[in-house]
Amino acid sequence: MFSDLGTYKPGGDFNIYSEVKRKLVEDYHIPSYEIRFIQECKNEKAKKAMVEAMNRGDIRIIFGSTSMLGTGVNAQQRAVAVHQLDTPWRPSDLEQRNGRAIRKGNMVAKEFADNKVDVIIYAVERSLDSYKFNLLHNKQLFINQLKTNTLGSRTIDEGSMDEDSGMNFSEYVAVLSGNTDLLEKAKLDKKIATLESERKNFLRERDAATGKLAEIDSSVSFHSDKIKEAKADLACFEKRVERDKEGNPINKLVIKGVEDSTDIKVIAARLHEIEEKARTKSEYNKIGEVYGFSIMVKTESSSKDLFDCSINRFFVKGQESIYYTYNNGKLAADPKLACENFVNALERIPKVIESHEKEMAKVVTNKDVYTNIANSSWKKEDELRSLKGEAAELDRKIALTLNEPNEENEKSNENDQPEYLRQNSSNSPNTKKEEEGVIYSSSMNNRNKQEESKGYIVKSRLR
Repeated sequence: MFSDLGTYKPGGDFNIYSEVKRKLVEDYHIPSYEIRFIQECKNEKAKKAMVEAMNRGDIRIIFGSTSMLGTGVNAQQRAVAVHQLDTPWRPSDLEQRNGRAIRKGNMVAKEFADNKVDVIIYAVERSLDSYKFNLLHNKQLFINQLKTNTLGSRTIDEGSMDEDSGMNFSEYVAVLSGNTDLLEKAKLDKKIATLESERKNFLRERDAATGKLAEIDSSVSFHSDKIKEAKADLACFEKRVERDKEGNPINKLVIKGVEDSTDIKVIAARLHEIEEKARTKSEYNKIGEVYGFSIMVKTESSSKDLFDCSINRFFVKGQESIYYTYNNGKLAADPKLACENFVNALERIPKVIESHEKEMAKVVTNKDVYTNIANSSWKKEDELRSLKGEAAELDRKIALTLNEPNEENEKSNENDQPEYLRQNSSNSPNTKKEEEGVIYSSSMNNRNKQEESKGYIVKSRLR
């Protein structure tokens, strides 16, 4: 049992702790030794002994404040209910209080109560309690936004009234307002928020599927174009290439600077010179030809051992936009292998075609799934529209309900006037002033006659 209103004081002075104990003993005949206050413990050893007695069942009711009983107390083994006599100012305090019983190790709840514990909150209708729960509601929303990184969102799910989570703060506010329509409105708003969140997620997924389809179409178009280009290059190469008796292509390589030479060593030396000295600033520069295909060199920057360096790579340019490479564009040290680099690059065209075909097949694997999602429609639109209509109708009903007491008070004020005052006010030339004075007096009388606020016990079961 929790209360931050006052504190336990031994002796004859009135305090909420002693008063509740008196009523439990006198009205409900609970032995006084089975009701203990956590404030009686002067040290950790005494506190530990009291908690152990609670777990054994020697103590039936333990009473304390949030600071002393709400943390560091593992008295949950035989706990069946948490009673909160007041409302704390922080959502975390409410969670800490409930956590004394709603935690692992509660044997009674597990064996006899379907693993549930009663949480009973005491509040007064049309009092500061409603304001405090509204404050808790707003604080919890802000905390949730910080935790989930959704500070920019206009709405946030605060939970609902069900068997698992109990009542949320907005529903407590509705109950304490004294208007059951507000509770129904809170439930409707929850359903509407859930459906709107579901629709938002659906639209997001549909937009994502539409975007994914656009990516798939773009990727298919890219690979199709590359396959077409590569097949054209392969046909051109096969048409021009000359092969020896064994079927190997004859290397008819022409390099700038040694155009007239057919000596492999001379051509290789020129290629290695270009590899060492060329600086193209990341652009493709033509250095020769093989079977009508341009041979290109490109300078690329890279880092090695924390130093920036430049590396030259060699390519064979196709008829359109494809650049073919062999050995990742690097020349071999052997003169013959270095000169064969470019013919070997053209021989790899079939593998380039195969690679693009595999990538295209992989891309279109889930196209049908994305197509179905992109063409689908949300099936709960009518349900959401109906709920919004019910909420609007309930809003009008609540507005009318709130206006009725004002009209009744005005009529009551007029009826409470003495007969002679009503006659004088109707006959007097200063009717307006007198009426105002009488109404004020009458309203004060009504205020004195007003009934005491009703106390509410809000109960929910939490797992």
